[in-house]
Amino acid sequence: MARSRPDDAGPGTETPTAPSRATEPPRRRIGVALLLIAVTVAAVIAVQNGLRILPHWLNPFAEDTRDRSGPALLRSVRDMHRYQAAGGDFQVVVDLDKEGKYLPGSLRGRRTLFIGQGSVNAYVDFSRLGSGAISVNPDRTAATVRLPHAQLDSTNLDPKRSYVFSTQRGLFDRVGDFFSSNPNDQQQLYVLASQKIQKAAQDSGLQTRADQNTRTMLENMLRALGFKTITFQQALQ
Repeated sequence: MARSRPDDAGPGTETPTAPSRATEPPRRRIGVALLLIAVTVAAVIAVQNGLRILPHWLNPFAEDTRDRSGPALLRSVRDMHRYQAAGGDFQVVVDLDKEGKYLPGSLRGRRTLFIGQGSVNAYVDFSRLGSGAISVNPDRTAATVRLPHAQLDSTNLDPKRSYVFSTQRGLFDRVGDFFSSNPNDQQQLYVLASQKIQKAAQDSGLQTRADQNTRTMLENMLRALGFKTITFQQALQ
């Protein structure tokens, strides 16, 4: 018996056709798209980590640093009338955690540990002393000195000793850092470290120590000039 071919089908018979791509379930298309995105992200991260392992001369993305900066320009000069009476060195650990509002930390988020080291100086401003800041008795054996309270200078954060200790990033942040950099993140760490060190200096008693050191310096100077009794008073701010 001869086998019937598709061409021999009767007029009322429909030949089955393969389903088109347009009729595929939406879930399958979404799954394929997510898979492609995941593979692309994984490839980018793998390339990023792999290039770090290569020697400098084999890495096609290696950089050579050249300092093309111009000379520093003197903008202004000011006279200093301060007596630096005390100084403190401080260290702070900044733990900055940025989390995604709707995504888990593994996908969107960044946690950075920053070690900040800097110094704060306490000084007495002698330029604020008036004409009557020092008064003496007729026989020049006693003197009264009116001193302003010591003040704190701004935090001097040391860039050579301050550094990022560790950084934990989500998947999207890793991809974003591969294509671009945000210097504002580093600046924010420096600002936070400076603020915390300044607050620590205010609570450390550094100003009180500076007041004492200033009085000791002036007392030794006046005693060397022949004064036997020296009295200190707080000048009006």
